[in-house]
Amino acid sequence: MYRASGRIMQQLRHRMPALEGRLAVSLAAPALKTFTQQQQQQQQRHEQVRWTATSTVSSKQVTTPPPRHDWNRAVSEAERIVGYPTSFLSLRWLLSDEIANVALHLRKLVGSAHPLMKTAKHLLYNGKNTMQAWGLIVLLVSKAAGHAPSVPDVEQDKSAGVLHSQRALAEVTEMIRISHLVHNSVVNLQSSTEAGQDAATYDDMSFGNKIGLLTGDYLLGHSSAELANLRNQEVVELISSAVRDFSESEFIGERDEQNNPLPYKPGTFQRPSLSVAVDFNEHDVMTPMPIAQVLGNPEQEWECRNILNAGSLLGKSCQASLKLAGQSEELQRHAYRFGKHLALAWQACLDAEPFQCPTLPLDTTFSLVSAPVLFHLEHDPSLYVQLEKGKQSVDNIDYDAIHKAVLAGPALAKTKELQRKHTAAALAVLQHFPATDARQALENIILAMQDL
Repeated sequence: MYRASGRIMQQLRHRMPALEGRLAVSLAAPALKTFTQQQQQQQQRHEQVRWTATSTVSSKQVTTPPPRHDWNRAVSEAERIVGYPTSFLSLRWLLSDEIANVALHLRKLVGSAHPLMKTAKHLLYNGKNTMQAWGLIVLLVSKAAGHAPSVPDVEQDKSAGVLHSQRALAEVTEMIRISHLVHNSVVNLQSSTEAGQDAATYDDMSFGNKIGLLTGDYLLGHSSAELANLRNQEVVELISSAVRDFSESEFIGERDEQNNPLPYKPGTFQRPSLSVAVDFNEHDVMTPMPIAQVLGNPEQEWECRNILNAGSLLGKSCQASLKLAGQSEELQRHAYRFGKHLALAWQACLDAEPFQCPTLPLDTTFSLVSAPVLFHLEHDPSLYVQLEKGKQSVDNIDYDAIHKAVLAGPALAKTKELQRKHTAAALAVLQHFPATDARQALENIILAMQDL
């Protein structure tokens, strides 16, 4: 009996592949038939559309949508123009003991809800959120403007068309920005929060805070040393003032329990006249911005916050790069304006991203001082009641309700218009630079960002 059953099992094993193949064909036949019918119907619709377009082309011109620009391709082409990838996350950094130790400690945070992990993900993410493009922008502006004939040959990287000091400044710019974002990932641990009540969560958050503080301080300290090595006092003052602007942006208005910014209550401040410029002194960008004169208007308040938080560093870094090249003050001011408008257009694109979906993804939040929220407060001031709940506890804020309210109003359309405004301003300033492949690369990056 056992021998017979063994022979039966052996025969079944030999026939199993054939049986499985027949079973797969029999199961896939209805789906294949349906798919074939769908393909035929789709082909018929395409033929009908093609016939309609061909028949009407003589009487009416057929309009085609403008081509979309590929962000990754634009960045890769720009990196080729300036020589090689510009990020300080190069091989010499990744193999250093300090960065290796940071990566080792970050592995311990995998699986936790610490915001530092999200920052690390955005740091390495090769998309529009990447933070590594800031140094690339500085180098492209440097190459587009060129350098004065008085610059010695030893200072020039002739293969890339930029100066060695400008490349060092691009790395300093990235280190300062990333140190600022890493510092902002620190969680405010309080007894009233969930992280402060649960022992296991508290340990994870406390460890993440230590890593965030140490990493941010290391990057900021190393950037200061690299900045001093440039041996240019005016450049040091410019970049130092950008670090000051980071700090100043943290003291605008009220904050919630986690120290996240809250918008001003509608009607608290008198609306300024539209003639008030939201910017630094054109002839002295190291003078602090007159914040009190631009509050009350949602667009000007948004510009004020984001110039201090992002536009100042990128604009002043572009200006400093041309200062290292010995360019005129007029061209330096154009470089500052370009960096500022590009940073604002970039921020408007990021602010609109959470509102592109009809529903907010699970466990997703957004800034309460983003452009869509500020514009909606102008449209419906009653929404501030929802935002004000964050003063007691961040868990009281219903982000889903705010998301639905913003989508129901005109705020998203105004945000996209705001992005187009600063995109057009950046492209207009770019026309003051010579027509080179570097300027074309900057235009391609701007257009690709607009299509995101």
